[in-house]
Amino acid sequence: MAQRPAEQLHVPVLLERCLDLMAPALAEDGAVAVDATMGMGGHSEALLRRFPRLQLVAIDRDPQAHALAGARLAPFADRFHPVHTTYDRIPEALAQHGFDTADAVLFDLGVSSLQLDERERGFAYSYDAPLDMRMDSTAPVTAQDVLNDYSEADLRRILRDWGEERFASRIARAVVERRAQAPLRTTGELVEVVRAAVPQGAQHRKGHPAKQTFQALRIEVNEELDVLRRAVPAALDAVPVGGRVVAMSYHSLEDRIVKQAFARGATSTAPKGFPVELDEHKPTLRILTRGTETPTPREIEENPRAASARLRAAERIRQNPPHSPQNAQRYNA
Repeated sequence: MAQRPAEQLHVPVLLERCLDLMAPALAEDGAVAVDATMGMGGHSEALLRRFPRLQLVAIDRDPQAHALAGARLAPFADRFHPVHTTYDRIPEALAQHGFDTADAVLFDLGVSSLQLDERERGFAYSYDAPLDMRMDSTAPVTAQDVLNDYSEADLRRILRDWGEERFASRIARAVVERRAQAPLRTTGELVEVVRAAVPQGAQHRKGHPAKQTFQALRIEVNEELDVLRRAVPAALDAVPVGGRVVAMSYHSLEDRIVKQAFARGATSTAPKGFPVELDEHKPTLRILTRGTETPTPREIEENPRAASARLRAAERIRQNPPHSPQNAQRYNA
């Protein structure tokens, strides 16, 4: 079956609000933006259309996303600069196309509609498929490898930490018992194991009983949270004074990382009780959103996957001093 065009596959979340938040930083001719999570190019296309002199560096680790978005954005070839890498490599992606800084950076985190809807990718628990879950199909480790090779203790850890799964111990034990009979190879087999391990009365309290297990495996396979912990500081470092970083997350673990990185930059580093706040202690960021912003009921109706989206944004108001706590934390991470 022929692949539908990218614009028919995906409805960008909080599109106009993202553009409005980035707009003050992109008003000048020759502005540079980074779409750190290009996906099928919905946000990228909107940025290129709204800002006709914008140069856009678009990052994605998924070769299939590059094929789809590349076709969609071909009319903007002179201003559209795709890079196949992970989104913590923002400085390298900019340098690859001759840019030193970006005036705005956008993150639309988590798994994309493309990855969820392509059954053979194995991201979804709603149909049977190989246990893959790689965002980059050239990466070496799959969900099948994790399930069949990790120790019970490591499986329990990722289910607890990445999936926030209440029954992590029971599921990990059940996986180990099942794979002793035969390796787990499909999403359907994993769903069976989870259903058998989770008490009947708790199976639908948070939606599908395997939802958190699939989240945990996806995060582990793609090292999502480790990449994100590096990516947000990299984005903040890439923008000059007046530059903006906008991030949408879809679960609490992602949102917490974004929130903490923004909060560090928006907080004075003056020692407690210090009588005068020196310039070097003043915040480097201004938070642009009050808490998190969420999609409207109409947006959720048009795109039910948008329901969990949480939007945060920050503006750089001062450069980091060379020996600031932000720099120390970044380089020691």
